[in-house]
Amino acid sequence: MAWLQLHYPTDQAQAEFVEELMLGLGAYSVSLTDSADEPIFEPPPGTTPLWRQVTITALFAADINQEALLLEIAQQMGGLPADLVFEPLAEQAWERAWMADFHPMQFGERLWIVPSWTEPPEPNAVNLHLDPGLAFGTGTHETTALCLTWLEGLDLQGKTVLDYGSGSGVLAIAALLLGAEAAFACDIDPQALLATRENAKLNGVSERLFCMPPEELPARQYEVVVANILAEPLVNLADHILGFCAPNAHLGLSGILLDQAEMVRDAYSGKTHLEPNTTMGEWVLVHGRRK
Repeated sequence: MAWLQLHYPTDQAQAEFVEELMLGLGAYSVSLTDSADEPIFEPPPGTTPLWRQVTITALFAADINQEALLLEIAQQMGGLPADLVFEPLAEQAWERAWMADFHPMQFGERLWIVPSWTEPPEPNAVNLHLDPGLAFGTGTHETTALCLTWLEGLDLQGKTVLDYGSGSGVLAIAALLLGAEAAFACDIDPQALLATRENAKLNGVSERLFCMPPEELPARQYEVVVANILAEPLVNLADHILGFCAPNAHLGLSGILLDQAEMVRDAYSGKTHLEPNTTMGEWVLVHGRRK
């Protein structure tokens, strides 16, 4: 089946009305995207923030009466925006279309992240098979890459690891494949916990990976703690995260922009021996050992 996409630019105030209008006019789906390069990195739990300028993309059957559709929209909205665009769309397997952009990636000397639908480039390497699904974390972002490379460089044999803010579970699973005895992964997003469990099964480490929301983490200390979230939560949760660190534990913190690194270092320096930052692009890994 062929489709027709309608791209409708609007603002935050009208976005919900336009979304409901498109659905009421027969759209099969409606998506909202940023029109002005205004990233929202991590909203507070329970909130659904929206960009100030939004493009609403509505998907219609290709044989819809475009003239009648535009007339109805114009009547409801009091006119049409000048940059409204219709775009034909061929049929394809949309649920897997994103796979074309996700390829095997190497971190350090021996760790590879391999999409679940491809063969490992180096079968004898440490190969983590990943199907990220609905959760963030494939290794393609600099923050994840920094953490994976850091973990690959540690001696993890027999150690317990905490992945605080696990996303797809890639860091916790990598730690297990690199020799950790057990890993605990926590995230506030139920989809992230689901993705973590599925990826753990895919890599044969389910029995050694314990997955839960943060409030259910056991009151214990870990020999390696990694938190790839954002600078502000890292600062606000400093005492909480440090409480999970055993004496001399390895600590890795990421999701930090270059101009935020000093703020994060200040929050952890009193109880941690910090090493020089590791950077990739505009992102930073702050790391060291618990005093």
